[in-house]
Amino acid sequence: MVNVIMHGCNGHMGRVVTELIEKDENVQIVAGIDAYTGVQNEYPVFPSIKECTVKADVIIDFAVAQAVDGLLEYAVETGTPVVLCTTGLSAEQIEKVNQASKKVAILKSANMSLGINTLMKLLRTAADILANRGFDIEIVEKHHNQKLDAPSGTALALADCMNQVLDNEYDYTYDRSTVRQKRKHNEIGISAVRGGTIVGEHDVIFAGTDEVIQISHTAYSKAIFAKGAIDAAKYIAGKEAGMYNMADVIG
Repeated sequence: MVNVIMHGCNGHMGRVVTELIEKDENVQIVAGIDAYTGVQNEYPVFPSIKECTVKADVIIDFAVAQAVDGLLEYAVETGTPVVLCTTGLSAEQIEKVNQASKKVAILKSANMSLGINTLMKLLRTAADILANRGFDIEIVEKHHNQKLDAPSGTALALADCMNQVLDNEYDYTYDRSTVRQKRKHNEIGISAVRGGTIVGEHDVIFAGTDEVIQISHTAYSKAIFAKGAIDAAKYIAGKEAGMYNMADVIG
């Protein structure tokens, strides 16, 4: 049995993780961390991680960026591995994550979905074969109208995973309306669509001469990110210090 501290337990994703873990016989939440107390929890909840008196095998974090510094301090002090799902970290915080990973196991991924991370494996192979044979690469991502950032972090992660196998020789183009010129070969176009309640769609297009290959992923619910975080928690519990990602989980 893997014992979990749920950091950000009363937020939307924290509640989703809680509900899924209740149905999983191999993992249990032994404590939660959240300043908001308007939710009935079946486990003790502490207003901050530094006040937590319950030990666990791993921490699943779906909180806010402001709380990450305290989380990292706690993880290092107690030697508790962390599945870090909070986004929007500053450059300084990312450096703190890197430093903390030298002392405790931390799993951080731009997207916790098992599907997206499997897609990345496919894209590395596809880019290596197709881009080197003249295919152009375009990414189109679609999200709900409340999303603040564009392009999505996942779209950038998809581009990065392909660029890595292409020796980082490709530039990213986000807006073609400002320049009147033909498309360069060594670029990855990234377009963002915002509307309605779209949870998340990512289409990667390889366009060659007389043929097009499109690889897509559609998220119908945010539960996929919670499922991925739980799988990650099972994986990282007991691991040695270091930086891990979802590629390690899916093998």
